[in-house]
Amino acid sequence: MERLQLPRKPLGALLMALLASQYGWADSAGEPGRDAGKPNPLKNVYFGEQHLHTSNSPDAFAAGSRQSWDDTYRYGRGEEVVLHTLSTQNKIKRKTPYDFMAITDHAEYFGVMPRLIDKSDPLAKTDLGKKLQKNDPEGVEEILHSIITSTAMPQFVEPALMQSNWQNYVEVTNKYNDPGKFTTLIAFEWTSIPNGRNMHRNVFFRDDTGPVAPFSGFDSIYPEDLWTYQELQRTDGKENFAVPHNGNVSDGWMYSPNKFLGGAMDARYAKRQQANEPLTEIIQTKGQSDTHPAMSPNDEFANFEMFPNMINVGQPSQIKYGFIRQGLVEGMILENTLGSNPFKFGIVSGADSHSGYSNNEEFNFHGSHGALEDTPQKRLNPAPNASGDLPSRLGSAGTTAVWAAENTRGAIFDAMQSRETYGTSGTLIRLRFFGGWGYSKKLVDDKKFVEKAYKGGVPMGSDLPKKAGKAPTFAVWALKDPESGNLDRIQIIKGFINKWGRTDEKIYDVALSDERKADPKTGKIPPVGNTVDVKKATYTNDIGDSQLSAVWTDPDFDPAQKAVYYVRVMEIPTPRWSTYDSVASGLPIPDGIPATLQERAWSSPIWYTPAPE
Repeated sequence: MERLQLPRKPLGALLMALLASQYGWADSAGEPGRDAGKPNPLKNVYFGEQHLHTSNSPDAFAAGSRQSWDDTYRYGRGEEVVLHTLSTQNKIKRKTPYDFMAITDHAEYFGVMPRLIDKSDPLAKTDLGKKLQKNDPEGVEEILHSIITSTAMPQFVEPALMQSNWQNYVEVTNKYNDPGKFTTLIAFEWTSIPNGRNMHRNVFFRDDTGPVAPFSGFDSIYPEDLWTYQELQRTDGKENFAVPHNGNVSDGWMYSPNKFLGGAMDARYAKRQQANEPLTEIIQTKGQSDTHPAMSPNDEFANFEMFPNMINVGQPSQIKYGFIRQGLVEGMILENTLGSNPFKFGIVSGADSHSGYSNNEEFNFHGSHGALEDTPQKRLNPAPNASGDLPSRLGSAGTTAVWAAENTRGAIFDAMQSRETYGTSGTLIRLRFFGGWGYSKKLVDDKKFVEKAYKGGVPMGSDLPKKAGKAPTFAVWALKDPESGNLDRIQIIKGFINKWGRTDEKIYDVALSDERKADPKTGKIPPVGNTVDVKKATYTNDIGDSQLSAVWTDPDFDPAQKAVYYVRVMEIPTPRWSTYDSVASGLPIPDGIPATLQERAWSSPIWYTPAPE
């Protein structure tokens, strides 16, 4: 189905070339992020997927996905592939290729399941292999039960087997790594989920081999033990970091001031978490972890892609300590007493698709869980699934954007580790965010904007240099995704420790499209409007702007108060994937599922710490 797009402010080749040179967006070959030659010291933006599962993850296999590592990489770089599930085989192709990708299959039974149905493999002769070859429901249930209860089947976690499977993955991953064109990152997912409390982390490696074998939830369910594994890997020269995800379904544990093992967080714990986890994932198919309406009652855009229930439990997750916005400030409170900020996170996004492909394009959505969601009829089913959730409540994938000098494994890894990243709800918005102490109001219109912004301050993911007295200034610029809606607004979200020592927040609209102004009496911003035709799943781009920018100074700045600032860029309303499915299939959208959404991007934060007196 084609989208109707009538650009209000067309992005012609001349404009795109100007923006590429002015704001550091590599535009060679007409695709986002493709390298134009030598490394760019002012950095280019690269879009990619950093959280994805194939049939080599046991839960994806159990859900009927049969997608291989090769299939997934080929799709990511823009090739047409066949989406394999137990019930369908559909041809799929991305509209816009990605620049980089990480497959993060679960460490638990890593690579085992496809071997169980390969009759030439010795594993196929096991009892479980025979059950799966017969499509025996008991075999699938056995896999699911073992995953949910975190009880390992010994013959499938034997070290030599896991090492062999890992080496197969590394070989395929290296085969598709094409520096300057398409980067693949070596990674896996550590899966800790006791009693449905999601504490999952994805672990990434900088080199071309990674570890001898991944660390699994069967080894330990406690983050402290994962960090020990990471630290030991680094002593062996294996640079790595971990990225937690889905705090929204952690039952309030992901950003808690307490250790998961029990007891209050101490200085050593805080320091280790900061050293091992520089990033956190803000959105994926199981909802967003930015904030919750109950935590941010004055945020009109907080109620976005909510996923309330813990995984496979069907019970609501605790809200407090489950969302990033509160966690960013909670981390500064802990820093005051422990000396380290355990939640000093940059922002990324992902898919967590268990269908073997990254489904960030709303108009190109084929489900997130294999055969369970491989048709519109299954995805729009109004009845809850076994976990008590509607399939239509699942969202499309988020996208990670990385500002790096070039599209290579080392450069992408280093940029992620330094937190010069941002996450989106899937759209490929271009976003720059800098903080400093003396930016001119005319900076964003300067042909040397990026060069001067780096020279006069710091980029997203950084600490403002300590300086007493005046308020910092922030420079922000955003450009629309050529394949998506125009921009509605740019907001800067401030988190701070209030005078009672508690977490607090304030949202500032710093750039508005269509020359809108706040109501002088109420201070409210008029909505941008909505051009979506729900019956046709189309929209027009005759509202909103193609780019927005601002230089902004915090009007409520308190030099004695710790604060953290990050950007949220909003698009105009466009159809949600479920609306495209509804029109294509003739089925109604289930009750409670929005017909439209406002895609968005979230920058990594910039932190302010008062200068010593």
